[in-house]
Amino acid sequence: MIAGDQGTVEEVAKVRAQLGLDRPIAVQFATWLGHIAIGDLGRSIYDGQPVTRMILQRVEPTIALSLCTLLVALSLAIPLGILAAWKAGTWIDRGVMGFAVLGFSFPVFVIGYGLIYLLSLKLEWLPVQGYASPREGLGEFAAHMVMPALALGWVLTALFARMTRTSMLEVLSQDYIRTAHAKGLSSLQVLVGHALKNAAVPIVTTIGIGVALLIGGVVVTETVFAIPGVGLLTVDAILRRDYPVIQGVVLVFSAVYVLINLAVDLSYGFLDPRIRY
Repeated sequence: MIAGDQGTVEEVAKVRAQLGLDRPIAVQFATWLGHIAIGDLGRSIYDGQPVTRMILQRVEPTIALSLCTLLVALSLAIPLGILAAWKAGTWIDRGVMGFAVLGFSFPVFVIGYGLIYLLSLKLEWLPVQGYASPREGLGEFAAHMVMPALALGWVLTALFARMTRTSMLEVLSQDYIRTAHAKGLSSLQVLVGHALKNAAVPIVTTIGIGVALLIGGVVVTETVFAIPGVGLLTVDAILRRDYPVIQGVVLVFSAVYVLINLAVDLSYGFLDPRIRY
């Protein structure tokens, strides 16, 4: 493809040599690993830029979207899960669980296009697509982040709310919870001060697992909302068959996932002194 439709055998061989594809696979892999060790992810076949630079240029929108999504998901999921556990078996509990089922049922792109149709095209409250850096003003940044964060956060909210409810139900049946009620503590003090703290480990574990959904969702969300982040870079690289960029992005995403789950494991000791001991 690089040599062109009319490329001769000699031109194709020259391109193969330039890309190092004429060497044995083991040699190619060893060379690639050596470059990875010094932070060199290779160069884009499409435009010749270093992959590391391309990722760094796109990383800000992706980090902003991920943090906003987690903020939306946690701020909604934790209270909903606690409420569902506290009112277990009631219409409130069934309503929260129904919301969670809907969250798992709708793909991110369907939610995204629905929000665009309602909030942008019909009500004209928010911009349709694009990204604004916080340096351009927090108002403009928030306006561009609301819909992507809601679209991507819906699925995570459903996942976190279900796990919060399950963990809280298990903790609320313990003897020390009944003791706390008997001491005259308010429901809020019992739920937040005693139950949530002891139910935190499974919830935090689920948050770590949810990062995988977040990484996959970022690719789709950035495509729907035309956010120039690493997710959109991935889609463009796939469409162009720009393999060095695809490899680099997958490697970075994998490293982020591993490091976040390591941080989650280390956080157990701070959440539960018994684990630390």
